[in-house]
Amino acid sequence: MVVPKELHDYIAFEDPSEDKTWMFDATFLRSSWTCIYGNGCQGIYTTPTPEMQQGCCSMGAWFLDDEDLERVEKYAERLTADNWQFIGKAGDRFWRHRGKEDKTTRLVDDACIFLNRPDFHAGAGCALHLGALQAGERPLDWKPTVCWQLPLRLEEEDDSHGHRTAILREWKRRDWGDGGQQFAWWCTDSPMAFVGGDPVYKSLRAELVEMVGPQVYKMLVAQLERPVPLPHPVFRKGTKRGRSLPPGSSRPNAVQG
Repeated sequence: MVVPKELHDYIAFEDPSEDKTWMFDATFLRSSWTCIYGNGCQGIYTTPTPEMQQGCCSMGAWFLDDEDLERVEKYAERLTADNWQFIGKAGDRFWRHRGKEDKTTRLVDDACIFLNRPDFHAGAGCALHLGALQAGERPLDWKPTVCWQLPLRLEEEDDSHGHRTAILREWKRRDWGDGGQQFAWWCTDSPMAFVGGDPVYKSLRAELVEMVGPQVYKMLVAQLERPVPLPHPVFRKGTKRGRSLPPGSSRPNAVQG
């Protein structure tokens, strides 16, 4: 049997408290993906640039809405020169308009203004993330929504009868628009990033609970912990030639990059 290259298992169930169906990318959530920022991440330029340690921060962050921006503004006021390399360049506004509707973080030296570079005394990485850790708080509360949700993507749509369907899946190249096809790599495409010690639904528990709520997350875990026959596509070999899937367990073996 020829197995489609991008075959994923999905889990679907009804929300217990509203007129809504949840669909989850079980193949990704059971996988061993983990963020390897600063540990081999190739970045999102057209050629690999692991030495720059920019991850997916090169283009700046798009704000979901004004509420998202206002929340980040509140936390950015708590940053200092000890945890934000470019605080002196922020002025009275760290964001900019991009097009008629969109607002994004400003760029400094061709990357997000919040991205501390490798020569910063506290090391490379997001100033908001660092500030949250230093304050003993959750980075996801400080950062733009798109930053803490990646590589998870939640899409919701209402049908003509008002019933809502919410799909939570892995973030694909196509979700970046036309530019995504020009990336030298994308982390969910490569086994280099599938080296985590826990499956995604455990390692990103806080993010998932924030996105779907504690009750739905509990229901999701109950279904995810059933026996699993399907490894993530980056670990399936020979599917184009019609060979059968390799024997697998609930999580593929980690492949070092």
